[in-house]
Amino acid sequence: PNTPAAVWENQVPEDVKMDRLQRINRLNLVHAAERRRRFLGRVVEVLVEERNVKVPTNVMGRTTQGYIVYCEGDIDRLRGKLIHVHVDVCETYYLMGHMVDNNNNNNNDDDTTT
Repeated sequence: PNTPAAVWENQVPEDVKMDRLQRINRLNLVHAAERRRRFLGRVVEVLVEERNVKVPTNVMGRTTQGYIVYCEGDIDRLRGKLIHVHVDVCETYYLMGHMVDNNNNNNNDDDTTT
């Protein structure tokens, strides 16, 4: 819409557009899950941003690649801090794990560059 091509003749039929969009969305879900699975069992660095609204005892933060990570923690103590989280669960659009000792983290698997 609102482009010169929108008024051209011989437009792609709506059912074809919808089919293509659904195929792309399904493929996106598969690729998103594959990307998150790479983090399973690893320790990642997370910048804590806010409380998890669904589970108030959990905090939400992001990895350096922007992936959302949830773990148990006190938002008043952790907001704005970098913590290390061992990833226990990978969902399509987020990771879940538990905080590990930030002073004694000898795991060389920090953050995957993907």
